[in-house]
Parts: sequence; C-alpha cells; structure tokens
Amino acid sequence: MNRKGQVATVKAVVFAAALAPFTALAIAAFTNGLGANPVETITHTTGEWTLRLLLATLAITPLRHLTGWVWLARLRRMVGLFAFFYLMLHFTTYAVLDASLDLAYVVEDVADRLYITAGFAAFVMLVPLAATSTNAMVRRLGPLRWRRLHRLVYAAGVCGVLHYLWLVKADLREPLVYAGILAVLLAARLPIVVKTLQARRSKGAGKATAAVAP
Repeated sequence: MNRKGQVATVKAVVFAAALAPFTALAIAAFTNGLGANPVETITHTTGEWTLRLLLATLAITPLRHLTGWVWLARLRRMVGLFAFFYLMLHFTTYAVLDASLDLAYVVEDVADRLYITAGFAAFVMLVPLAATSTNAMVRRLGPLRWRRLHRLVYAAGVCGVLHYLWLVKADLREPLVYAGILAVLLAARLPIVVKTLQARRSKGAGKATAAVAP
C-alpha cells in the first residue's frame, strides 16, 4: 500500500474511533441503557469526549514535530470537527433538556455559575473555528489571519479544562489529569521545546541511518 492509501486507512480508523462514543451513546439511548439519570449521562459523556478530542487535536502538532510525520496534519481538521460535534451535543443537551430552551435561564446560568461561564466561553470560541475549517475559508481569510483566528483553540482548551475542574466538587483527579495534559501540549508549542523535539527527531533519524549503513 502506498503512502496515500496508508493515510486514507489511518483517517478511516480515526473517524470510526471518534464516532464510536456517539454510536455507543445512541445505542444506550434506544435500549434504555443510560442509567437512572439519562440527561446527566449524555451531558457528562459528550463533555468528556469534547475535551478528549480537543486535547487530541492539540497533540497532533507536537507529535508531528517529534516524529516528522507530516501527514498527521491531515487528521487535525477531522479530529477538531469531531470535538466540535460532541461539544454541540453537549451544549444542545444542556440547552434543550436542562434549560428547556429558556434563554433567560441560560443567560442567568452563564452569569451566575462559573463553570457554566467557562464552558460557554469555550463553546463561543470554537464556533468560528468550526465555521472556518474549510479550505475555502482558509483562502478567504488568508493563511496568516486564519492561523491567528485558530489560536483561539488554546484558550478554548483552557476554558474546557476549567469548566470540568470547577464542575467537579469532590474528586479532582480526572480534571487535573486533563489540566496536566493541556499544560504539556501548550508548553510543547514554545519555540525552545519545538527545537528540542525536532533535534531529537533528527538525532533519532541519524542513529537509524547509521544502524543500517554497511
């Protein structure tokens, strides 16, 4: 299989893996398997997968720097859009099933509860990123403006982690794990860290070449 075919296969696998939580949730919904509080189950599941896929999106660039696998960049848009897909499910569940589409209630909730404020801020920041994810929008905005806009993903990631951290009142271990992963992924974008990752990649490639040399 050539490189193009390999990338297509990886994209198909990633697509199926990203869709699997939604499929499992849908099956559970139709088979009464969501537990005693279905709304809470849907809200928590979609929220956690939003954060996981958002972190996976942020992990692609550092991994590309470390491995030199340029084709990883082709996965970033798809994984990011899946993160937004789960975010839309998360927000829709809240707005429809929790707030009963009561705009005044939502506004008051956003203003009064800090974790809702953080989550809503992440939602607002990710909407324009999803809307401008196409190649046509990259051309319309220009690469420089497009990249500047899409740096909002970092702030959205911080707000997403804070949303989870402030939501949990007792056991903070899981949200702190997400916070630690986000901190590492943001630090990996510092110029000195990027140079270190690229140097390690070059060093590893040099050793591999030396090992196979006659």
